[in-house]
Amino acid sequence: MAIELEATGDYRVLRRLVPRRLLTPAHGAPTRTGLFVDVETTGLDPTRHEIIELAMVPFTYGLDGVIHETGEPFQSFNQPSSPIPAEITALTGIDDAMVAGKSISTDDVDAYLAKADFILAHNAGFDRQFLERFSPSFEHKPWGCSNVQVNWKEEGYEGTRLGYLVAGAGYFYDRHRALNDCYAAIELLAKPLPKSGVLAFARLLETARNPAWRIFAAYAPFDLKDVLRERGYRWNADGQGPLRAWFRDVLEVDRPAEIAFLEKAIYGREADIPMRRIDAYNRFSARI
Repeated sequence: MAIELEATGDYRVLRRLVPRRLLTPAHGAPTRTGLFVDVETTGLDPTRHEIIELAMVPFTYGLDGVIHETGEPFQSFNQPSSPIPAEITALTGIDDAMVAGKSISTDDVDAYLAKADFILAHNAGFDRQFLERFSPSFEHKPWGCSNVQVNWKEEGYEGTRLGYLVAGAGYFYDRHRALNDCYAAIELLAKPLPKSGVLAFARLLETARNPAWRIFAAYAPFDLKDVLRERGYRWNADGQGPLRAWFRDVLEVDRPAEIAFLEKAIYGREADIPMRRIDAYNRFSARI
C-alpha cells in the first residue's frame, strides 16, 4: 500500500524508525568507535539546571564515514534536586515519578567513554556543557555535532531540528526521549545526503577534523557593534573565554583575512587580537 501511494507522486509515506544493530557490513578496513549521546534536562542553563535522563549509543564507523553497527546502549534517569518543571514533562514525557530515587552512575558512564574515540550529539553545544559538569571525562574526548557540522541547508533542508531532518529522510519516531533521539540521529547520519550524495557522517567527520579560530574583537568601539554584527560576530554575554567581547569563529584559511578586517574596519591600526584555536577537543565546550 505504501509503495502504491508513493508511486502516484501525490503522497510521501513516513515509516517508523526501527533501531538497527547492523547498518552496513564491515569489510576489514580500520574502524573507530563513536558514541552518540543525548541528555534531557530540567532547563537550558548548565550552571543551574540538571540532567534528568542520559542515553548513549556506541557505534562503529570507518574512516570514510561509513557507519557499520550499533552496540549495547546506555540509558539512565536521574532525580533532580527539585521537581521537574511542568513544561519539561510536557516536552519529554518525563515526570517526577519516573526519576524518583534514581541516579546516573559516573563509573558506568566513564566505562562507556573509555571505549569511545569520538563523541557525538545533535546539539553538542548544549549536551557537552551539561556532560562536562557531570563527568570531567567528557572533556578529554573529541566531539562532533550532527546539527551544525553538516550543511543541511545546502542539501535542501529548511531546518536542522532532528525530528524535521528524520522526517525528511522518510521516518518518524517517538521524539524527545534521549535513547530514541540517539538512534534516529545515527540512522540519519548513515544515509547519503540528498543533493551531494555524500554520506552525512562522512561530511560531519570532514568538518569536525578541520581546526578553526575563535577571534575576539576585544575592546571594540561601541558604535561599531553593528559592523561586527553584520560580519557575523556574536556577543559573549556569559563572559566565557578570555573576556567579554564580540567574537567570531573562522576556519584557519580565513584567519588572516579576519585579522585584516578587524585592524582596518574596527581598530584602524595593527592590533594584538586575542584568539583561541578550536578543534574537536574543545569545540562546543564552555572551556572555549
